[in-house]
Order: sequence, then structure tokens, then C-alpha cells
Amino acid sequence: MSIRLEKPWQALNSENVNQLEGQLGVYQIANEQKEILSINYSGGRSLFGLRGDLLDLLEEKKGEKLYFRYEVNMQYMTRHEELLMIHMADFGELPEHNQKIRKHKLGRLSLA
Repeated sequence: MSIRLEKPWQALNSENVNQLEGQLGVYQIANEQKEILSINYSGGRSLFGLRGDLLDLLEEKKGEKLYFRYEVNMQYMTRHEELLMIHMADFGELPEHNQKIRKHKLGRLSLA
């Protein structure tokens, strides 16, 4: 089992997002080339969980062709940091929209 989020990408559209339940978890947003732009989480303060956060993002990014994948996870903050560390280990930097996170606060993973 991989620690990476390897689910297939889905188009960020109302049809796909409305199929989600209001659960907590993590999600990744990517561009048309499937390059990860951001890694986020839907936590206890997210109205309607993953579905609500992704619907808000869909409204905010109206007209952009984006993709998402998600993982339901009750330990969303830990998983969020883990996915950020994996991205750092794989690419040497955080995703474009996560650049404001202080890198020194993240741990380091050594992936084989």
C-alpha cells in the first residue's frame, strides 16, 4: 500500500462534486496536465465537509479546467501534512498554492 494519494483524477465539476458526501478528509487539486496545484483538507469547521469545500472551490475557480482527488480521513490534519511532505520529497517544493506554508514546520520523509 502506497502512502501517496493515488486515486484517479476527476474533473472538478458540479456533477462529480455533488456525488460526494459531507465527510472530512483531504483533497488535491490539479491542472489539465495533472500537476498538483494544492493539497488541502476539509476539517471540522468545513461546512458540508469535502463536498462543501469543493463546491466553494468550483465557484471560486469558475471557468478553469481543474481536477481533484480526495481521501476520506478522520485524521485529516496529519494526513494533510503527510501529503505535503510526500510532495516535498518527490518534487523538492510545495505545490504552487501551498507555498505560504512554512516549510521548516514540516517534517521530512525519506521515500524509497
